[in-house]
Amino acid sequence: MSIFASDALKNEHILINGATGGIGCETAKTIAKMGAKITVTGRSEDKLQNLKRELDKLTSSEMIYVHKADLTDSNERERLVSESTEALGNITGLVNSVGITCGSTVDELSEEDLFNVMNVNYTSVVLLTQLVYKEMLKEKRGAIVNISSLSGLRGTYGNTAYAGSKFAMMGFTQSMAVEAIQSNIRVNAVNPGFVDTKMGRDAIKRKARRNGITYEEQLKNVEADIPSGRITKPEEVANAVSFLLTEAAGNIVGESLKISGGVVMR
Repeated sequence: MSIFASDALKNEHILINGATGGIGCETAKTIAKMGAKITVTGRSEDKLQNLKRELDKLTSSEMIYVHKADLTDSNERERLVSESTEALGNITGLVNSVGITCGSTVDELSEEDLFNVMNVNYTSVVLLTQLVYKEMLKEKRGAIVNISSLSGLRGTYGNTAYAGSKFAMMGFTQSMAVEAIQSNIRVNAVNPGFVDTKMGRDAIKRKARRNGITYEEQLKNVEADIPSGRITKPEEVANAVSFLLTEAAGNIVGESLKISGGVVMR
């Protein structure tokens, strides 16, 4: 059952990138139940079509636009914005959920891996946001939510590339927020800790390999260090993102909302 009113995002058009990932997918499904028009994008056509079938159960098919795109390609970014606008009208909300990781220590980190992580997680996000933002400026309204991470607030072992990209995302969020709010456009970030998604589980598996233990043992250790005693559900992140898109969050600007069961408190 949705915790939001069915018209909480009525007349809004929300673009969600990284929509085939665990957080992006749950966010799309949550927003679909809030009355918004939704554009979902990702690199996998098969995963997008699977998501489309799920969304069709939650809202009218006329409210959904699916667009396969590689956000690291400037032409594909431009087509995504122009064609989604043509399909569903002006974009009034943007969820930047795209992201990859690599898990290498500094001595093992390759230039290629560093470039790819920064390009996908930061550069492509900034450049797509720029395109959407220019259109939002014409209407002088909008909301942007960046999916960052606790890794954007503190460093951890074997996490240089990913943490660097997420620290960059936090600087982008705060700097853009100061500019955008002058045009009634809010920019915020959510910073999850470990989330029960493929990316989150893979991160725990890497820690398990480094420690020479099983995934189950590592998960138990991870959750023992979390005050709430468990990792986060993707729908909990989706709820936070969806709230930040609504007018109920009208004076929340440049914030980083931590969703970690109490791991980081500052």
